[in-house]
Amino acid sequence: MPRISAATIGEHRAQTRERILQAVSRLSRGQGIDAISMTDVAGEAGITRTVLYNYFPDKAALLLAFTEQVTHYFIEAYERELADDAPPAERLRVFVRLQLAGLLAHPHPGPADLSAALGPDAYQRLAEHVAPMQRILTGIIEGGVASGDFQAADVTATARLILAVIGAERLPLLDGTVQVEEAEGIVSGFVLRALGAGSPESPRRPRSANQ
Repeated sequence: MPRISAATIGEHRAQTRERILQAVSRLSRGQGIDAISMTDVAGEAGITRTVLYNYFPDKAALLLAFTEQVTHYFIEAYERELADDAPPAERLRVFVRLQLAGLLAHPHPGPADLSAALGPDAYQRLAEHVAPMQRILTGIIEGGVASGDFQAADVTATARLILAVIGAERLPLLDGTVQVEEAEGIVSGFVLRALGAGSPESPRRPRSANQ
């Protein structure tokens, strides 16, 4: 096992934990989280399975930690990309684009498959880990309703439906049928029309010849 240079045991453990989660990220792009085994993760991280189990007792715990990290990265990226005075429609487009990019960068099975793989208790904990992203979306809709840009009788239900629409692009993204920018245009246009905001198009960069 490669040595890790760290001043303290705590730093060593933090570095090893990060290597494990980075291994999950790399593996997920090649085979999907549902197909990854603990043996795969240990090998990719350059540690033994015994060491891996010292950090994460099972795959459910590993997946929960990975989901928490991805959620943290999403929130940082969302806050970094938006100006404080960004209008609701722009906030929604950025949210959609980052969600779609995340589906492509960190492939994972759909909710039904995850529930079957993890069991109801672990799946509920997983849902709690992604709750901050749902709160961001709810806040975007509430802000749009308050400003008169959006129409939504039930904000919570509307947020749930928007997430479902985003999730519907998971398989087309993974099999290369659509690119992130194309999917963002489709989803944002559909959602904004549903919210009564017309169909403003988000900026598009020219697609390369090999797309």
